[in-house]
Amino acid sequence: MLTSKQRAYLKSLAQSEKVTFQIGKDGLNENMLNDVLAYLNKHEIIKISILLNSSVTAVEAEAFFEMANIEFVQKIGRVIVLYKHSDNAKNPIVLPIKK
Repeated sequence: MLTSKQRAYLKSLAQSEKVTFQIGKDGLNENMLNDVLAYLNKHEIIKISILLNSSVTAVEAEAFFEMANIEFVQKIGRVIVLYKHSDNAKNPIVLPIKK
């Protein structure tokens, strides 16, 4: 569970990130989850766009990814930001300390 300071820090990092994955008409499936987990294993933070032709909502996407212990950081329009700590990251993100 992220604190508000940690969430704010991740939001600031996500501003410079580009959308990496898109959820389209195929929706959410196991392959998408595996690809996202593999990406998060290397980068820890990801931006995903939900396309207009997708029947998936941001709330459904949030629930889907939280089942895999991926932290939901924010939603802006049809773009969601996710975070998962990884020991294998190229440039690990150092979160502010929980108090």
